[in-house]
Amino acid sequence: MEKELHQNTCEESIFARLYEDHSKDLRDFIYYKYGQEDTASDKMQEAFARLWEKCAEVLPSKARSFLFTVANNLMLNELKHRKVVLKYQMEKPAEAHGEDPESLMRQEEFLKQYQQALSELTEEQRTAFLLNKAEGKKHQEIADMLGITRKVVEYRIYTAFNHLRSRLEDFSLK
Repeated sequence: MEKELHQNTCEESIFARLYEDHSKDLRDFIYYKYGQEDTASDKMQEAFARLWEKCAEVLPSKARSFLFTVANNLMLNELKHRKVVLKYQMEKPAEAHGEDPESLMRQEEFLKQYQQALSELTEEQRTAFLLNKAEGKKHQEIADMLGITRKVVEYRIYTAFNHLRSRLEDFSLK
């Protein structure tokens, strides 16, 4: 075995020889393993492009292994990407994507009215209401945070809810 201390795949003659020796085998390997002829040629070319980018680091004796590893990884990444795309296509798109402009305007108008109605609440009502409905805190947690009784928290939330319901059409909470 000859020494390869100063040889690397950056020399045109060595790279050309590697391409001639391994391109068909590499393309066939990808095709047989993954069954996609058009993709096999693309991934083979991409593997050689990566070899050229790393030519100073890869010895000619290691080039075949490098090419096959890179091509296999490229193909695995391609399959993962296709799986994600397929999964996304199978899911229903979010409702917001299909909404018409009129519906969006109604939502904006409702949001403005909601913010106005919230600003009309007392600070105590607004705090208790938002801690419960926006942050999901339990009545007792809010009472402990604010240093008041649970009944006071319930009353503040109840009065805030009644105010919002009287000011807003179609107002309901879950």
